[in-house]
This record gives sequence, structure tokens and C-alpha cells, in this order.
Amino acid sequence: MADTRQFSVQVEVLLRDGIADPQGATIERALPALGLDGVTSVRAGKSFRFDLTAATESDAVAQATVVADRLLANPVIEESQVTVRPAGATA
Repeated sequence: MADTRQFSVQVEVLLRDGIADPQGATIERALPALGLDGVTSVRAGKSFRFDLTAATESDAVAQATVVADRLLANPVIEESQVTVRPAGATA
């Protein structure tokens, strides 16, 4: 069996461009009440973090992409971005 390594994965899921984002719009409308007038284009999303074991970083990216596309995001209205780094590495 090939050597495997641990990888840390972060998946960011956002609504696709053109899909209404009522949560983001609500946040954006509330910001001026906090004195934050310069904040625009607020988009709300979801962030998932998990670890996985794979032989290479490219294998880890492939596995994480399958998880993101098949389980974490609705591909009709959402898009996901996968970030993989060796476990224990800092951003």
C-alpha cells in the first residue's frame, strides 16, 4: 500500500452569480446602522473544514472536490471552492 498523508481541507460554498442572496442583502442593509457605510456586495455562504488522508495533494484535491460537489453544495445554485494543504500547515 502506498504511503498516505493527512491533509486539511476547507470548502467555501457560495450562491452562484445571479442567484438572489437574501441573507447577504439583509446583512448589507443592516451595516449602515453600525456605522459601516462603505461595505457593499455582501454575499453569505457556508464554510466546511475537514481532514482527509490521501497519497498526494492532487488526490486530496480530487477527493475533496467530490465531497464538495456531491454533498456540500447544490450545483444548481451554488459553487464551491476547495483549498487543500498538508495537515498542520498554516494559511
